[in-house]
Amino acid sequence: MAGRPAEPEVIWARPERAGRGPRPAFSRADIAAAAVRVADAEGIDGVSMRHVAAELGCGTMSLYNYVPRKEDLYELMVDAVSAEYDLSAPTGDWKADMMALAHQTRALMHRHPWVPRLMSPVYGFSPNALRYLEHCMTVLDPLEATYGTKMELIASVNGVVTTYVANEIATAERTRSLPWSPEQEQGVRIAYLFSQVATGRYPRLAAAFTEDSGPIDLDAVFERALARTIGAFDK
Repeated sequence: MAGRPAEPEVIWARPERAGRGPRPAFSRADIAAAAVRVADAEGIDGVSMRHVAAELGCGTMSLYNYVPRKEDLYELMVDAVSAEYDLSAPTGDWKADMMALAHQTRALMHRHPWVPRLMSPVYGFSPNALRYLEHCMTVLDPLEATYGTKMELIASVNGVVTTYVANEIATAERTRSLPWSPEQEQGVRIAYLFSQVATGRYPRLAAAFTEDSGPIDLDAVFERALARTIGAFDK
């Protein structure tokens, strides 16, 4: 395949254009933006070299001259959306700042629901990802801990957000595919659950439901999960 490297390489170490020859028709930013548009509209499974090439108005083989592999395309996409962070100067309250960044990540993932599927340390070294990590480390300057511990904190927070949002997105997608309303679905499932608990085989679950049988505030659960994760490092 044209443009494919014979050995592993980092897309960011590859020159965007050769030193000689005609000016490229597209920049990496153009390609990333086109791929993000496709993914936002059709999901990550809709992203292919052919589809992105069509979005750009070029041939598929031509696109391989810019992006050797589909995995490189994914890396460009993750870097492109990582530029959406507002990395304002830290306030000095590292806990509050990390919470704010986590909320930004949650919002970003809902704007681009395909992002949780691409979250990987492999894509953590792009220009905008490094900018984000450096900002996080700056936020954590007041925390008395090793840099390794701070990196672990950042990874833990991102893990909580990614897992939580992936579940939110999966739930929303499933709901859209149902031939009945979410309320009907929930009513049937709750009725079945209570019928099972009423058998007496699950005394602790029965006690839990008796203790708090009201609706679950998912935003509050998200806040508590973040607070507990961040608080675990404040020692």
